[in-house]
Amino acid sequence: MGERKALLILHGKQALNEEVRAAVQDRRAMGWELAVRLTWEAGDAQRCVDEALTAGYTRIIAGGGDGTLRDIAEAMAAHSAQASLVLMPLGTANDFARAAGVPLEPARALDLLDVEPRAIDLGEVGGQVFLNMATGGFGSQVTANTSEDLKKVLGGAAYLFTGLSRFSELHAAYGELHGPDFQWSGELLALGIGNGRQAGGGHMLCPQALADDGLLDISILPAPQELVGTLRNLLSDGFGIDSMFVRARLPWVEIKVSEGLYINLDGEPLEGDSLRFSARPAALRVHLPEHSPLLSVPVAINRPG
Repeated sequence: MGERKALLILHGKQALNEEVRAAVQDRRAMGWELAVRLTWEAGDAQRCVDEALTAGYTRIIAGGGDGTLRDIAEAMAAHSAQASLVLMPLGTANDFARAAGVPLEPARALDLLDVEPRAIDLGEVGGQVFLNMATGGFGSQVTANTSEDLKKVLGGAAYLFTGLSRFSELHAAYGELHGPDFQWSGELLALGIGNGRQAGGGHMLCPQALADDGLLDISILPAPQELVGTLRNLLSDGFGIDSMFVRARLPWVEIKVSEGLYINLDGEPLEGDSLRFSARPAALRVHLPEHSPLLSVPVAINRPG
C-alpha cells in the first residue's frame, strides 16, 4: 500500500466521539500518520480535500453521514490527483456504506486502509455529483424533512415515523423518463436513480445496483390507486413490494417532472423540472470490503507479512 499516511475529514458534530478518537489512536500506534480535520459549515469539506491533496495525502477518510460522504467524494472527483477514499460511516442512515458492506464501527472501518482501492462510478446531474442515489417522490420529502433531533432519538426509524405522520400531504406526481432504448411516463410515487442500492434510511430502491458497472439503476414506483395504503406498506417494510417497480439500467436518463415531485441528491434537495442524470465511470477510487455487494469483482486484500 506504500506510505502509511492518511487524513480524516470528520463532521464537526463527531468531534467528541470517543470511538473515533480511540480508532485514530490505534492506527497511529500501528505506525500510521493519521491527521484529523473537522468540518463546521458549507464548503469545509471541499477546503479540507484541497488542503489534503496539496499536502500530499493519497488517502482521505470521510467521517460522517451520507451528506459528508457526498461532499468529499465530489471534491475528490474534481481533482486529477489519484487519491483514494475510505468511508467511516457516522450518520443516521449510512445508506451507501451499509449497501457496500462497510463496517459501522470506526476501528473496523479504518481496517479498510489495508484494502486496495477500486475505481467506482459516480452519478452526475447539472454539474453536481452523487455517490449513492438521487431519489424523487414523497419518500424524498420525508427524508429531507426528518428532523435532526428525531434522528438522534430514533435513528433510522425516524424516517418511518415522519412518513407515517404525514399522510395528509400525499399525492402522486407526473414524470416522464427516457434514456437509451427506454421510455416511461405516468404518475409515480417514488423514483430512485442509483449508483448505490438504498436510500432514506434503508429503503432498497435499486437492489441490483453495482457501483463499478458504468451504469445507473433506475427504479420507478408507479402510483397505485390505493395510495395511502401502499405508502404505509412501503414505509413499514422497506419498500418491500418489489414487483410493482419499473426498472432499467442505463448510462444516462433524462427526466421531466411536474410540480410536486420532490428530488434530492444523497439527501440534498435538488431543483429543476427537467434534469439529465448520467454515470461517470471509474470516477473515484474507494477502499471497499472484500466481496462488497456493490462491486462486480471482489477487491484484493493487502495482508501484512
